[in-house]
Amino acid sequence: MQDLILARFSSISYRFLPAVFIITLFMQSACSQISSEPDLETKAAQMLLLGFRAVEYSDTMALSGFLKQHPPGGFILFDYDVPAHKRPRNIVSPDQLKRLVSDLQQAGGKQLFIAVDQEGGKVARLKSRYGFTDFPSAKEMAQKPDDSIRYYYAQMAKMLHRAGVNFNLGPVVDLDVNPECPVIGKLERAYSADPNEVARCANIFIEEMNKNDIGCCLKHFPGHGSSKVDSHLGFTDVSESWTEQELLPYRLLLKEGVPGAIMTAHVFNSAIDSLLPATLSYVTLDGILRTKLGFKGLILSDDMAMSAITKNYGLREALLHAINAGVDLLIFSNNGATYNPNIANQALEIIVDLVRKNEITEERIDQSVQRIKKFKENYCQSKI
Repeated sequence: MQDLILARFSSISYRFLPAVFIITLFMQSACSQISSEPDLETKAAQMLLLGFRAVEYSDTMALSGFLKQHPPGGFILFDYDVPAHKRPRNIVSPDQLKRLVSDLQQAGGKQLFIAVDQEGGKVARLKSRYGFTDFPSAKEMAQKPDDSIRYYYAQMAKMLHRAGVNFNLGPVVDLDVNPECPVIGKLERAYSADPNEVARCANIFIEEMNKNDIGCCLKHFPGHGSSKVDSHLGFTDVSESWTEQELLPYRLLLKEGVPGAIMTAHVFNSAIDSLLPATLSYVTLDGILRTKLGFKGLILSDDMAMSAITKNYGLREALLHAINAGVDLLIFSNNGATYNPNIANQALEIIVDLVRKNEITEERIDQSVQRIKKFKENYCQSKI
């Protein structure tokens, strides 16, 4: 009998139902659709790749609160704490690192980037002193045949995969045009001065990382290899030294459809933009990288805590320019000159305020969130 009554009730036309009932149904449906859409804070938080001090998740009380409320795009890990001038920072041993990463992913809903700079040579966060394997520098690697390069990068990728890392911030595709460059050539981070050699080695690096569900990014766009100054330390002007040849590795690799992400450089080049360094430059990122080179993937900034940015721009100004220029993922390593335990909240509040004051459009935020989501799905899916 009850089923019969319900069946008859459901057949009644909506025009016979009380208006208030219909309005209630409509409002519930509308609210359901609205609640399924992420709010502005949630979307803006996805644009942050954050650094922190802790070797165990239980030591990250300030971070855990932010994680639960607004999960960021992910985290960047280091072995050495630059502001404190000491170890450890995040990495002690393979078992400890795997546990830390697992706890972070659990707290973040298994959708976080876990990023490191693991290039080989002097730039490597997972070192033999912690129980990992050391690998040749880029310059050394370029002297080897393809099968040897592939072997080394395959082993590196497997090591990162076991640790739970899903984003390796490499390879460096800067040309070794100035061997005395304090941040590239002198550290043997560049493969070669020959763009074809750079593309050859970078291609193998990316292929082996991708086979192990590890995303990569080419760096540092539009080229840091000719600089005479370290952008970690201050203003870096390459106006007199940079040439268009430094774009060739990007052209070659994009032609092959290789990169899913590209990292910016904090270099200033008056021939491209007379006002702003590359990370903050719409002319450089949208004009050259997006329009001229046709790149449609993820753009991430070099560390926004580097002195080339912090000594010349306030946090609000830097975020405004970077996002409007086209940066999708903003790195705040918190491993520069100073440590700011509240940087996540500060950056998030500024981004949200910039949108609400119409200095950045919400559509621009949505574009970045979609690129981040797509990158994770394409390159890191089995790890998140």
